[in-house]
Amino acid sequence: MSDVNTLVFQPLQQFFKNSVHLVKKCNKPDRKEFARIAGATSVGFLMMGFIGFFVKLVHIPINNILVGGGGA
Repeated sequence: MSDVNTLVFQPLQQFFKNSVHLVKKCNKPDRKEFARIAGATSVGFLMMGFIGFFVKLVHIPINNILVGGGGA
């Protein structure tokens, strides 16, 4: 039982102790910090969306040229 205690229970106990300590030490962002983080995330999403849109916009004509539209 001593081996089980040292191999299983003590590391788990230490992990939970460290986790509780971390949660107690953390604090919520204030309104200004939250707005800054939300704005930066929004700008990132918009930039990725525009990059994807322009890549798709360039890819469609190139794909039609390579595959050949086969039209008139």
